[in-house]
Amino acid sequence: MDKQLVNGFLACVRQAGGVVRTQWNDAKEITFKGRIDLVTQTDLAVEKLLLAGLPALLPGSTVLAEESHDSLDPGVLTWIVDPVDGTTNYAHGLPIVAVSVALWKDGQVALGAVYVPMLEELFWAVRGQGAFLNGSRIGVSTEGNMQNSLIATGFPYSFYTEVDQICLRLRRVLLASQGIRRLGSAAVDLAYTACGRFEGYYETGLKPWDTAAGWLLVEEAGGMVSGLDGDYGLGGHMIVATNGSIHDDLLDLLRLEGAADCAC
Repeated sequence: MDKQLVNGFLACVRQAGGVVRTQWNDAKEITFKGRIDLVTQTDLAVEKLLLAGLPALLPGSTVLAEESHDSLDPGVLTWIVDPVDGTTNYAHGLPIVAVSVALWKDGQVALGAVYVPMLEELFWAVRGQGAFLNGSRIGVSTEGNMQNSLIATGFPYSFYTEVDQICLRLRRVLLASQGIRRLGSAAVDLAYTACGRFEGYYETGLKPWDTAAGWLLVEEAGGMVSGLDGDYGLGGHMIVATNGSIHDDLLDLLRLEGAADCAC
C-alpha cells in the first residue's frame, strides 16, 4: 500500500485522538441512543474531523461512521469509523477509549488503526505487511494452553435479550481459563489480542465499526478471527479472535449445544 496514504492515515487518526485528549476533562454532554448506549459531544467532534479528513486522503472513498451511518454495508472503497469506542468508559473517566478506523477495499479490510489516546498507544496494520504498536512490530501470544490463557469479552447493548447465553459462556470460559477481562472497548480488546496481552477475545452484537480495524490487527499479528461456526463476516453476530493456538478450545467453550443451564 502507498506509504504516503498510510502516513496520512495515521496522522489523521492521531489528530482524532487529540480531540479525545483535549476534551477529556470537559463536562460531558451525554445523549442516550438506547438504555445504556451513549453518545457525547466528543464522539461527534471526532467523527466530524474524520468525515472531512479521510476522504481527502483517498479520492472516491466513502465513510461508514457510527454516529452518521445510513447503512451497515460498506461500499467498494469505504472508511469504517468508530470515533470513540468505549463511550461509556469515556463518560466515566476510564482511559480505555479508542479511535478505530479501517479501510474496506474490495470486500476486505486493507488498512486499520486503533488509537488509545489516553495511553498513547497507536496500533495499526496494513494487509500483507504486518501489525505494529507505536512503530514496533507486534505478534500474538504463543500460549497454547487454555488454562494459562487470559480471555477478554464484552456485553452487547441488547444483553437483556441473551443474558442466559452470556452468563453460561462466561462461566464456561472463566472455569477453563486463567481469567476473563471486560475492558469496555471491542477495538482495544482486539488490539490487545493482536499484541499478546490477551490470548483470545469473544463478543456478540457488534457492528462493523467495532471490529473492522481490530480484525485486521489480529490477523496481521499472526492470530485467527472467526465466527462461532465458520468465517467471520463484517458485522457478524459473534466474533472470536485468538492467537490461533487456543482457537478451537475457545470455540468449544462458546458453543452451547447440550451445555448445562447457567449457574452464575
